[in-house]
Amino acid sequence: MKFRSFLIVANILVGFHSTAQTWSGDVAQIFYDKCTKCHHSGGAAPNSLMTFNEVNAMAGLVYQCINQNEMPPWPPDNNYQQYLHDRSLTSAEKTTILNWLNNGLPEGNASSTPPPPVYTNNTFLGNGDLTVQIPTYMSKALTHDDYVCFSIPTNLTQNRTIKAVEVVPGNREIVHHALVYVDPTSAENTDTIGGNCASPSNATTKLVTGYTPGATPMILPSIDPLKLGIDVGPGSSIYLTMHYPMGSYGAYDSTKVIIHFYPVGTTGVRQISAGPLIADNNFNLPANQVTNLTAQFPGGSTGLPASYSVLSVFPHMHLLGKNIKAYAFKPNMDTVKFVNVPKWNFMWQDFYFFQHMQKVPNGYFLKGEATYDNTTNNLNNPHNPPQNVSSGFNTTDEMFLVYFHYMPYQNGDENYDLNQYVNASVGEYYNNITGDISVSPNPFNHGCDITLPKKLSADDHVYIYSASGELIRKLPCINGVQSLHWDGFNEQGKELGNGVFFVSARIQGELLSKKIMKLD
Repeated sequence: MKFRSFLIVANILVGFHSTAQTWSGDVAQIFYDKCTKCHHSGGAAPNSLMTFNEVNAMAGLVYQCINQNEMPPWPPDNNYQQYLHDRSLTSAEKTTILNWLNNGLPEGNASSTPPPPVYTNNTFLGNGDLTVQIPTYMSKALTHDDYVCFSIPTNLTQNRTIKAVEVVPGNREIVHHALVYVDPTSAENTDTIGGNCASPSNATTKLVTGYTPGATPMILPSIDPLKLGIDVGPGSSIYLTMHYPMGSYGAYDSTKVIIHFYPVGTTGVRQISAGPLIADNNFNLPANQVTNLTAQFPGGSTGLPASYSVLSVFPHMHLLGKNIKAYAFKPNMDTVKFVNVPKWNFMWQDFYFFQHMQKVPNGYFLKGEATYDNTTNNLNNPHNPPQNVSSGFNTTDEMFLVYFHYMPYQNGDENYDLNQYVNASVGEYYNNITGDISVSPNPFNHGCDITLPKKLSADDHVYIYSASGELIRKLPCINGVQSLHWDGFNEQGKELGNGVFFVSARIQGELLSKKIMKLD
């Protein structure tokens, strides 16, 4: 009731000057595009926002989070670099939602609500080829953070190549982060005793990907002409370093890692590497000061010995972090921009994959710049009064790391549209959905006919979504028509590559969906 009263007051102030948006006419599609990938039943977020009633019940919290730019979470500066899976709201989208809330959340004509994306699994990618899971573990993080490591054999008898990895926390409330490595010789050991196991002990153990709150699965392009992967050999193990924060003592976790492989015998897969190329592991942040740090790779006066293609960037700090930036440079040459996070948020970190791979020519240096606020002005400061803080593994310590996925450069790498290749690759992870919609041919090449169970009216909707929930195409609905044609192009008139898509339709108020596949 308090929020409803607030809406009435807000409506008096601004409502007469705002557009009369409705859920069915303007707002629902924004939630589908920017919120429901996490906020759906079985999704990563705790509350579903798929329907009018679900959003209506959360109206107060939705207003607060959007008005204060807390949701959707997207820390990177989009004016600095462009990434896949951008969750940020445009200024127009934000205004539309806030005006709608201020005007009392009108639903509009429910039967005209656009059809939603189709989400089919509790995990994003579903069942994989290999699942490794840590044994149920009770956090010992009473007065200090708990760092533990688990070595889990793959039991592989032949070489396999990873094309996607999804980390599924067993207890999202206490998993601060998890790093996934491949140990080729199973030399690492499980260590849950001292609470200070935070990294591998062998140089041959290589990072694959990581999980932090808000992270998305690592999905590598896996179709010609761009197939990327990471080899896992026979006799290898998956090595997980888990971090449970202070105060989680007594809570249980059983995190699992779901791995998807290329079929045995797949050729033409380029190997990628991952690691914290930019790092400072020896610094001090004096109490009551704001401190600026820089780090560079490689050290010395000689830059990279060869050219590389960079796929992703993952900046990492703790609670004193204020902002962080990473880029590549060479004196008197153009700067290669990686990431700029002007307002650091410890709770939202991720590997940000670029829309286009970034070429870093030989002779360039990688550089990071970071600012830390160890004063009382930092509301996230874990110490009151502030104390001197050094680099370390605990949350109350600090870190200055920038991870990358990268590989040796090949001519033309920077021209690949990674959004197209990743979206096409996502389709490989989904199972069929049955429904009353008929699609022929399915799979299709240059177009398909979609036959619906009822004749359409102008108020009905038939949309095409990607398997990851991106709106691809709105098909025209004409009175009396029962069959539609989709040519395989998106709203911008660009033909899509191979992949799995969903027809999602709302016909006379009834929701229907059908999985379709495009193959060349």
